[in-house]
Amino acid sequence: MVRKGFQFILSAQPDFEVVGEASNGKDAVELARSLQPDVVVMDVSMPELNGIEATRRVGEVSPKARVLALSMHRDSVYVREILRAGARGYILKDAQEAELLSAVRAVSKGDGYLSPAVSDAVLNDYRKHVTDPLDLLTAREREVLQHIAEGKTNKEIAGLLGLSVYTVEAHRGRLMEKLNLHSTGELVRFALRNGLID
Repeated sequence: MVRKGFQFILSAQPDFEVVGEASNGKDAVELARSLQPDVVVMDVSMPELNGIEATRRVGEVSPKARVLALSMHRDSVYVREILRAGARGYILKDAQEAELLSAVRAVSKGDGYLSPAVSDAVLNDYRKHVTDPLDLLTAREREVLQHIAEGKTNKEIAGLLGLSVYTVEAHRGRLMEKLNLHSTGELVRFALRNGLID
């Protein structure tokens, strides 16, 4: 029933064509091999071959196919494993129709898509598993950190980067939170240890 519902929603879109459907992971892999679809909407929990292993195999038999995982699980373990297997997105089964369509369109263009309901769990999981604390920072945050470590004020950094002082303060706060540091001195020492400044 769920599969028929998704098929109905997708088929109703003028820019989509549903070329096949499968009731288990083995059939999904075989259909991907023969049909070479652009997008595969893959249930994480399937009989005969689970969605994680099926996603891995779809990547082998149909390299251009982009997998959007579909699941009732909000647990970050499922998200992490299926993304590691090659999925480009993850959406919950109870998502609204508009979200499903947005996710399929994003994945078909090569973008990633994470259901907002699981993105917090994924971020927390990533933070737990990341080994280099610098990997937690965005490029802009690394830039702000470098300027802080060089002794520049928020106002100077704002001028250099074309940002408002408020935005620089927000970046400084996120840096401290992400790196679990509590003062400018600690930020400077962190930047020195990680080669951001000499």
